[in-house]
Amino acid sequence: MITVENLTKNYGPFQALKGVSFSIDKGEVVGFLGPNGAGKTTTMRILTCFMPASSGKATVAGYDVFKESLAVRQHIGYLPENIPLYPEMTVMGYLKFISKIKGLPRSKRAQRMEIAIESCGLTERRDQIIGQLSKGYRQRVGLAQALIHDPDVIILDEPTAGLDPRQIIEIRQLIRELGKEHTIILSTHILPEASMTCERLIVINEGWITGEVRLSEGRAISINTGDGLRTELSDMKTLYLEVSGPADEVRTALERLPNVAQVESQGLSVNDNLTFHISYDVNADIRAQVSANIIQNGWGLLEMRSVEMTLEEIFLQLTTSMESETQGEGEESSEA
Repeated sequence: MITVENLTKNYGPFQALKGVSFSIDKGEVVGFLGPNGAGKTTTMRILTCFMPASSGKATVAGYDVFKESLAVRQHIGYLPENIPLYPEMTVMGYLKFISKIKGLPRSKRAQRMEIAIESCGLTERRDQIIGQLSKGYRQRVGLAQALIHDPDVIILDEPTAGLDPRQIIEIRQLIRELGKEHTIILSTHILPEASMTCERLIVINEGWITGEVRLSEGRAISINTGDGLRTELSDMKTLYLEVSGPADEVRTALERLPNVAQVESQGLSVNDNLTFHISYDVNADIRAQVSANIIQNGWGLLEMRSVEMTLEEIFLQLTTSMESETQGEGEESSEA
């Protein structure tokens, strides 16, 4: 439904996008993730035909955003970060106005307005003045205008920015419901929001796509880095181990255990004990073997717990590595 190839955008001498490429299939709910200033909003504005790219290609619902911008607009629903609402209008009056602007036939307007009102939980606020609504409900009105014409693709730019925790939960639930019938791309820099609403994350930093993360029930199951390296997190489990004993002997004993793939030393704990990360087969449970081996050798088992790579760690890994590479290229250029 969305295809982006080598997209660049220059603002004078500043390059906001530096060859961005990604694709989103029909029915996916994808998070477009990155720190502030990474290029998320610029990409969204290009996909919604609000601004042209400097170079590259992008299609939405099969239409070229540069050559068929009107057709693209007819097939997308867009919720910008700053929602263009009219505070003096009622919710129904505003949606009726939007349905006319979007060219809905008169015969379908009432039906689509009712669907949008019900889908976004606005039934009890339909006759209320927009300016009197809480920010959470104004956000719902923004979502209603985005889907009133039943678009194939919904594009959401920071949909929970400035909301309180309860409002954030409500909007997340609404997005998940919309994702059952629409293709959604959601830009954010808030990791919990992405993990609770999306099936896949595309990470952008400093105008580059630095990687993709696939999720299952909010947990990362695989990582694709920008240079093509793929890591299946579901293939391995990790144990954190704190042990008192001779370093070389402990490590050798752990490496010889069945189903152990790798033993990494984590240095010394605050109490000067050995710490390790043990990677092992996802289908095995080595905890009993590890504890028995350590006790039989007369060493001290002080702590053992499962370790799961968090989205925060993955995000930092994907964004920090790109920053380091960019800085390195800058240093090489200056030396040259």
